[in-house]
Order: sequence, then C-alpha cells, then structure tokens
Amino acid sequence: MNKVAVTRQRKVRRVWMRQLLILLSVIGPGLITANVDNDATGITGYSLAGAQYGYGLLWAIVLVTFSLAVVQEMAARMGVVTGKGLADLIREKFGVRITFWSMLLLLVANAATTVAEFAAAIAMSNVYCWHYA
Repeated sequence: MNKVAVTRQRKVRRVWMRQLLILLSVIGPGLITANVDNDATGITGYSLAGAQYGYGLLWAIVLVTFSLAVVQEMAARMGVVTGKGLADLIREKFGVRITFWSMLLLLVANAATTVAEFAAAIAMSNVYCWHYA
C-alpha cells in the first residue's frame, strides 16, 4: 500500500473511533441505568412471573417503562435545576418531620432489598446444589 492510502485509512479509523466514543459517552449511562435491576431478585422475580403468567402481563412493560422514564426525568431535572438532593427538596417543601419519615422508609426499603438479594443468592445456590459444608 502506498503512503496516501495508509494515511487515509488511519484518518478514517480515527474518525470512526471518535464517533464510537461519542456514542458510548451518550448512551453509556443509559445502558448502566437500564441494567441496574438485573440482579438476583429481579431475575428470580422475572422468571417466576413469566412461568406463572406467560405473556399475559406483557402490556405492563409499556406502562412501567413509561412511568420509570417520567420519574427519572423529573428527578434528574430537579437535581440539575436546584442542585439539591431528594432529602433537601422534601425538607424544604414539607418540613423536617416528613423528611425524617420518608428517609426512614427509604432506609427500610433498601435494607429489605439487600436482604432479598442475599436470600435470592442463597436460593439460587441451593438450586444448583452448591452446598457448603
């Protein structure tokens, strides 16, 4: 190959790599957010619901996806515009008492999710007979 062809090929490759990096930087956080619930309890729940109901609840995916997009969009806009987190915004609007109870409920929900994660992991280890003596 001559030098002109090699130089042109390198330039095309650089442009292609730059476009790919821009694309990944734009959709990367969305891909991570979309996969955030693909964990042991989520997969177990999806499998059980699919086994029990089949395609009967497929319509709910549209509603759930739409509502999740709306909530995430609102939360992102509130955070960007005010520069404050959820607890600060609740405290400003409703006071300290409501903020305390909402954060306590959030803590309980997160603790329950963590317990469910470990329970699902233990249940899956029992399914695959990975018993530890």
